[in-house]
Amino acid sequence: MLWPMIAIALGFAGIAVLGILAVRVFVEVRRLARQVGATSERIQQASEDLERAAVPLASRVHEAGRD
Repeated sequence: MLWPMIAIALGFAGIAVLGILAVRVFVEVRRLARQVGATSERIQQASEDLERAAVPLASRVHEAGRD
């Protein structure tokens, strides 16, 4: 009767460890998703800034091509 009880206790401990690790992974994935979202917004803002900065340059190049 001792061995089945030990096996059940070890099985429960293993499942508990897996549950704890799953929670940790879930928390890290949420944190990573927030970082990816913030980085995506920063990239989008930089892209818009670059586009705004390129418009005057493109118009100058276009005007120089006419001459």
